[in-house]
Amino acid sequence: MKVRIPRPLIIVIAGLFSGYLIVLAVYSLVFPSGGIPYAAAPEPVYVGMAIFAIATVAVLVPDKNVRMPVWLASFAVGIAVILPMLITVGLDPQRPEGNGYATWYVAAVGTLMTVTAVRGRPGFAWFGIGFLVLQTILWAGPAALASLGVIGSASWVGVAHLLTNALAKAVRDSRRFAIAERGATEWQAAQEAHLNERQFRLGQTTVMAMPMLRTIQQSGGDLTAAQRAECLHLEGAIRDEIRGRRLLNDAVREQVMLARRRGTTVTLLDEGGIDDLEGPELERVLEALAGALRRTNADKVIARTVPEGSNVAVTVVGLRSSDDGSASLLGDSLDDDEVELWLEIPRSVEV
Repeated sequence: MKVRIPRPLIIVIAGLFSGYLIVLAVYSLVFPSGGIPYAAAPEPVYVGMAIFAIATVAVLVPDKNVRMPVWLASFAVGIAVILPMLITVGLDPQRPEGNGYATWYVAAVGTLMTVTAVRGRPGFAWFGIGFLVLQTILWAGPAALASLGVIGSASWVGVAHLLTNALAKAVRDSRRFAIAERGATEWQAAQEAHLNERQFRLGQTTVMAMPMLRTIQQSGGDLTAAQRAECLHLEGAIRDEIRGRRLLNDAVREQVMLARRRGTTVTLLDEGGIDDLEGPELERVLEALAGALRRTNADKVIARTVPEGSNVAVTVVGLRSSDDGSASLLGDSLDDDEVELWLEIPRSVEV
């Protein structure tokens, strides 16, 4: 997992501290009176400074990923293994005065492994520190762990590991909170959309049904045959508002009502296939539907939206009964119905 850390700050601090360690190594060589002279030739120290500088640049160089690649982490661990053995060749662990700045390699390994831990490879970092501890015990004994600063280097890696885990957890929590916030916002928007939709449908129903409700009230429920038929038409219109949804505009509503008054059974089914259409494209489709309803003489008309992905937005099927209605009473009318209208309204007009 990527962990966002202030990388420039890490690079500057680690680079300055690594440079300071190299200065200490040079100081112990150039001014033996101020430091402790080596017991052997200083050539391994020069090699050690060179490979430490290369490793420092390699682990600190800007990269698109904060997490260190495995090969680079392995390279850093390899330097952490080589450096102690290379430098201690010229040191005397039993020297009474100690080795002074000549043990700069301990801090160097600690710095290198701390950067490795910060860059998301704590396992490699702990392996390098573990080798430093083991090498120090074998070379100078357990008491040297404190005097040489090995415990301090291990502490750096421990703190880096804890901070990295804390930052990673903070990032995960932040992402979870962001996802939860988006989900809550989407849920609220959906609820508001449903509420607006219900209010709109209720308003449409009120506009259509109110005149007939007044008529029913005034007549005390004693309606004529024509008024009863009109009630059935209104019931169908209210049902259209629920099932027809975006298949409806003023022109379609008018033509559906006229068709029903002619005796045509009209069914509108919007299953979400035209939710992606807006403005002129939607109006074009609805005008084509209204025109088909205006022209047809079918006994039954079914208009249904087509799922997204098709070039067709709406299909309109008109059926005409081929008998006197007895088949319909027997429930077998579909086999005897004839297709009077078949229309596929395209989703878009090709230019």
